[in-house]
Amino acid sequence: MRSKFQQIGLVFVGLIAGVVLSLNFSAIAQKSGAAALPVEDLRNFADVFNAIKQGYVEPVEDKLLITHAISGMLSNLDPHSAYLDAEAFKDLQVSTQGEFGGLGIEVGMEDGLVKVVSPIDDTPAFRAGIKAGDLIFKLDDTPVKGMTLNDAVKKMRGKPKTSIKLTILRKGETKPLEITLMRDIIKVQSVKSKMIEPGYGYLRVTQFQEESAADVVKHLDKLFKADAGTKEKNGGLKGLVLDLRNDPGGLLHGAIGVSAAFLPVNSVVVTTDGRVADAKRKYLAVSEDYLRGDSREDFIKKLPEGARTVPLIVLVNGGSASASEIVAGALQDHKRAVVMGTQTFGKGSVQTVLPLSAKTAIKLTTARYYTPNGHAIQAKGITPDIIVEETANGGSRERVREADLERHLINDKEGEKIAPPKKSDKADKTVKPQEKGKDDSHAAAFEPASKDDFQLTQAVNLLKGLNAIKK
Repeated sequence: MRSKFQQIGLVFVGLIAGVVLSLNFSAIAQKSGAAALPVEDLRNFADVFNAIKQGYVEPVEDKLLITHAISGMLSNLDPHSAYLDAEAFKDLQVSTQGEFGGLGIEVGMEDGLVKVVSPIDDTPAFRAGIKAGDLIFKLDDTPVKGMTLNDAVKKMRGKPKTSIKLTILRKGETKPLEITLMRDIIKVQSVKSKMIEPGYGYLRVTQFQEESAADVVKHLDKLFKADAGTKEKNGGLKGLVLDLRNDPGGLLHGAIGVSAAFLPVNSVVVTTDGRVADAKRKYLAVSEDYLRGDSREDFIKKLPEGARTVPLIVLVNGGSASASEIVAGALQDHKRAVVMGTQTFGKGSVQTVLPLSAKTAIKLTTARYYTPNGHAIQAKGITPDIIVEETANGGSRERVREADLERHLINDKEGEKIAPPKKSDKADKTVKPQEKGKDDSHAAAFEPASKDDFQLTQAVNLLKGLNAIKK
């Protein structure tokens, strides 16, 4: 590897290398100097390289061996560091624009199998009933064992209107399930909104893409104008729910921009800390930190009056990761919002994408990030102010979390692997189930903001209660 990386790299806080990846272009400092090389170990590497070249049963190209060596070095560091070949690097850049070809699932690797972290709303995977925690062990007729995560992702991607069969293992099922999916162009509309009822708005961010923060401001403007006739203090809204459930993360500057829509100017949104100087940063709710490029218009200037004061509840769950945890943590620490739901994913690390050439790169974990009050999210997540399970019967779907991933980074503030708090830990701030019944942890996914959305109903009830207290 060259002693100096190119100056322009990519920095992002997405969830896991997989079918969907997100990034944020950012300048990075060049290395101040090359580290001393372990000569003896490099000799061993050269000996292995030569042994393969001379004695392996089939000839292997030098370039392929080097590529595999680089990939092995990175994939054994942590779940989020990886080598990006030409196709993966291109996919990474395309996906940040919110349009890509594929199935629409966030995936990781566990015990040599592809593990579903979360299906994305309104995609082939979501509509086919793919669930978080599903283990994919065959793609068409090809076993996943022996594949790298990138190889598996490549096989799942393809031209729209072509099919692929997934053979999966699912907890609670005695036999493998075979599900055939039709690939499609995945257009992720990352921001959605609607009026739940007069005076109460709903804003959902499904992923932090290039334009997500600007779109949040547009949707806020629409919500405030839609209910302006009520002549409420906040321009028509008595309360707002920001839904970050199942949001796997994405662009760092997108998370800062969304936070800036609700926080006072110059508020600390997130801090990062790593070994190099550029990894030690404090990000604020200012245009320099949420805009990319001097030529871009500051969308926060179009923020409707009342957006920073309207009563706000943030909904999160085990699928809320990374950038969504940054937003939830910032609004919680500044006491700008009540965070409601279940423990979040716990992905508290930042990845920098460093180009090796015009077509290839490495994705390297370079920093941990922390909430404004200094809380580490890594392997822990955000603990809601009010714990509300996903169903009225008190059940929530089982989800894989950062702490469940092999080789995950430890939480440097609180030590190794941290389990989510038990319900009894916050018994005084837990919404009690309306009725006792069977465990709903394996229930089918519901449509957010539908009549069956128990957590949203509880959020609106709380907003109404807060307004009643004010009166």
